Parts: sequence; structure tokens; C-alpha cells
Amino acid sequence: MALDISIFETINPSNYITFTITNPNPSLTQLIRLAVLDSPILHNSPPTVAAIFVPINREHDWVFSTESGQLELLLNSPQQLSRLILIGNQPNTTYPDGVAVHHSMNVIDNELKHWFKPVLIALSPNICRKDPNFEVPFMSYDDGLISSLVLDINVGPFVGEFLVEDVELDNNDCVGISRFRRRLRFKRMPNLVQTEVLILPECGSESRKIGEVGFRPDVSVLVHKYVAPMVASLGLISEYVEGRFRVGFTVKCLCLGVGGGALLGFLKSQLGFEVLGVEVDEEVLRIARKYFGLDESIRVCVGDAVKVLRNLSQKSSDSKFDVVMVDLDSGDVRSGVSAPPLEFVKNDVLLAAKLVLCESGIFVINVIPPNRSFYETLICDFREVFPELYEIDVGNGENFVLIATVQPIASSVCNNSNYFLTKLRTVISGSFVDSIRKV
Repeated sequence: MALDISIFETINPSNYITFTITNPNPSLTQLIRLAVLDSPILHNSPPTVAAIFVPINREHDWVFSTESGQLELLLNSPQQLSRLILIGNQPNTTYPDGVAVHHSMNVIDNELKHWFKPVLIALSPNICRKDPNFEVPFMSYDDGLISSLVLDINVGPFVGEFLVEDVELDNNDCVGISRFRRRLRFKRMPNLVQTEVLILPECGSESRKIGEVGFRPDVSVLVHKYVAPMVASLGLISEYVEGRFRVGFTVKCLCLGVGGGALLGFLKSQLGFEVLGVEVDEEVLRIARKYFGLDESIRVCVGDAVKVLRNLSQKSSDSKFDVVMVDLDSGDVRSGVSAPPLEFVKNDVLLAAKLVLCESGIFVINVIPPNRSFYETLICDFREVFPELYEIDVGNGENFVLIATVQPIASSVCNNSNYFLTKLRTVISGSFVDSIRKV
């Protein structure tokens, strides 16, 4: 059935249409897949339209092949786009599992632009086409990916379809350390890397290429951009932590949201903490142990984080924690990438978090605010429960680490004679410890 081109004449919020066409370049025979997505948010007139060429060999990637991936690209674009059009080769098979894929730079040549110019104009709203000089601009896409290998694709009862992949990144992102990573990604939010850990070639392997050699996870180093700042928050209570260790006690940490378990493994192996994790999806937990080096000795409770937190808040003082760390995303791509889920910052949930903490405890949460008002509201909600708030700006333009204290504390971040603080600076970047700022 022929496509009715009139459906593109106006912006229809959240409308998503995919179809294939013959390649406009007569020398090429492979079909072209086009995906047209209108923003769920109505912007002021006139509408803005942009296009992205899907990088070669990325046609199967959920970032480009799913509506949720394209929606994330649209919502995260520098402009307030009304419509985003993706252009790429039609995938021949399903997601390549177990085959190394090498990626090329997303270079847009003028000839390619020339072939698709009339197509893009035809897919633009009428009001745009009335301008005789109207052209659809091209957005570039570069995430530094050189090659990738999908190790496993699975389905969890709560998170849905997800994958584990080994990737090689451009050296610019990996100064001084290995450029190889292992990642966990969910199909519902494919642009968001849930977990990223350093991987090293298996002992005795001469090759260092994805697909030619096995890799093993290294849990002693944190490479996911916001996880080290979460650990840096411990600098606020370094004297308290030092005192616990000095008298032979361990430091107890509750981690809500496990994913691949990088944070949990680091807290135990590098800092000697006693860790309890909470993960809603048992299949994700199985993958964390199989692929991400999550130690079997680390206790993980399978269940809803809010329910577990409420249950723990009703127990005796003997079961209190020194630290609670939260790493949970909203799971709703329609609002863009954001964290934490709104239900997690309700007053009764924050009160439960405070109840499970000891008097010197801290509550640490990874925040990805979709806008400034979200973050300001979040801070106001926290102030109703906790006496002091601190933050660390991760510096990636997305994440903040918000730290709440059960009682006012005298910061010991500048006390360089503190053994635990000295150790903390050696296992993560000391700059994050120094960037803790009172809100």
C-alpha cells in the first residue's frame, strides 16, 4: 500500500512512522529505512525539523532502530525539535549477537545530502515548505564507539529486553586507562547505559581486539561517570567511617538499584564495606553475576526498592545503615532520561530512608534532572526531611549527586591526615571529593 504523504503535513505529537524506500542513489540497491518521529511536546511555531544519518553498521542498534531510542535522540537534542527524521540502511537481520561489529564515523558527505534533500523536504510540515529557502539540517552523532560485540540478549520480567555488550571506545574518553568497556543497556531506554565497567583482555591473550579475545571485568576501577562521585560523597563522613574501622566495625551500605553491580563490588572490594543491594529484576541480577563480576558473597535482595526501604524502616536500630545509595532511573522515556523515579522522592519514602540510617549516616542519590525546576523541587522535598544537603556536579552536563545528612555534620574533607579519606582519594579521583558543595 502506498504511503499517504499528507500525514506529514502537520506535527502530530508522538506520531511515529517507519517505512522503506528505494535508495535515491541509483548506484546502490539496498533499501533505505526512514523513521519519522514527532515530539510529544508541542513547541512554538514554526516547527523545527532535523535529520540524522544512522552510522554504518549501527542499523540494528536500539538507539536507532526503536521508537524509544529515537525519542531519546529527539528529546536530548540541543534544539527543541518538533520532528526528527532518521535515515539508514534497512537492517537485514536481527540484532547481531556474538558477532563483532566495527563502526565508522558518522560523516555526512555533500553527495549524500544532495540525494536526500527532496525526500526530507517532502517529509516536513507544510508550514516549513512554504519557505522557498527551507532545508532540513543534519545532526551529527558520535558516541566514540569503535567496535562492539553483543554477549547476551535477554528479557527480564520487570526491565524487559536488555543486552550485555563489550565495546571499544575512542581513546579521547579513556586517557590513561583501557579503552575497553562492558555495558548493560535496556531496550526501553537504549541511549542510557545502565552499567559500564572496565574490561581487560584475558591473561595470555596477545590480541586486543573486540571479538578476537575474551575479556574479564575489573571491579577495582570505576569508569561510569557518576559512580565515582557517588563514592566520593563518603568524604563527608570520613572521620565517622575511620572511627568505625578503628574499633573493628564495618560500614554498612544499602544500595537501591544494582544493575551490573559495579558500585556494590567497588564498595566491598576497595573500601571493605558490608553491602546489601536491592534489585527489582532477578534476571538482571543473574547477568550481573555472570558478566560484571558481582561477587556471590554480596547480598542482594530481589524486590521493589521502595517496598524494601519501607520494610527496613520498621525494623530495630540494630539493622540501621551508615550509608544509603540510590541509583534508579525513571524508566519512562517519554519524559526523557531522568532519575530518580518520582515515587522515590515522596515524603514518606524519604522519611523511611532517614529511619534506616544511623545518626551519622548519609543518603546519596544519583540525579538526572530533565530540567532545572525538577532539581529545585527535588531539593525542596529533601529539605523537608533532612537538615543538610550537599551536591557534586559530575561535570557531564547530565548528572548530579545529591547527598543528605541525618544530622548536621562538620565536613572532614580537608582533613588530609584521615586515613580513610586518604584511601578514598587513591581509589577514586580526589577532585570529586574536593568538589562536594553545600546546597
